[in-house]
Amino acid sequence: MSDTVNSLSDLGEIADGATEAAEAPPVAVEAPLREQELDKQGRAYATGRRKDAVARVWVKPGTGKVTVNGRDQEVYFARPTLRLIINQPFSITDREGQYDVVATVKGGGLSGQAGAVKHGISQALTKYEPALRSAVKKEGFLTRDSRTVERKKYGRAKARRSFQFSKR
Repeated sequence: MSDTVNSLSDLGEIADGATEAAEAPPVAVEAPLREQELDKQGRAYATGRRKDAVARVWVKPGTGKVTVNGRDQEVYFARPTLRLIINQPFSITDREGQYDVVATVKGGGLSGQAGAVKHGISQALTKYEPALRSAVKKEGFLTRDSRTVERKKYGRAKARRSFQFSKR
């Protein structure tokens, strides 16, 4: 087949060649896995955020012990629902009891802190085991929940509520 086009019949030949090339079976290219990111102690570090809470999380292989601000998770997060939130990334990836977690949390309330720790654990897990990224991402655990409390405006009792009307 020539590269120059002299007539419309040459265009037909070139088009036929292009369709033959286009019908070749596509080659499946898998997305390359990210590298494992560990510090000198063999831990994966990540930061999790939710509302006003910020959690710094370190994940390393262990027995499944979760320590938050120097206390056990049962002591720090007394409500079972908050502990359930924290352990969601492990249950999704079938890694319960395989990793130790050390987290420091600042700001916000307990619910926001639990969400921040969950976000941090999810990020750190994907840094320790990059193969788990798709499963954790599919559940939406890697996305930072950007909903925060709306600020109070002047001339209002709260963010949107106006002061009580008084006729007299």
